[in-house]
Amino acid sequence: MRTPIKLPPLADRAPVRIAILLAPELNRALADYAAAYEAAYGKAEPVAELIPAILAAFLESDRGFARLRKAGPARP
Repeated sequence: MRTPIKLPPLADRAPVRIAILLAPELNRALADYAAAYEAAYGKAEPVAELIPAILAAFLESDRGFARLRKAGPARP
């Protein structure tokens, strides 16, 4: 079926809750990152709000992962 617009239906954008345990050093590093973010942009953001952006930036910058993902699902 052809639609009158080019944009396809939007994918599911509902957030997914994931609970993780962090090593104390990683927790401190994330708190330091949040402080650096506030110093850079003048706006405090909770670590929990920064983590999704940090993960997305990391995954987007990993060229090896991008190649693997483009190749298709991992094979056992």
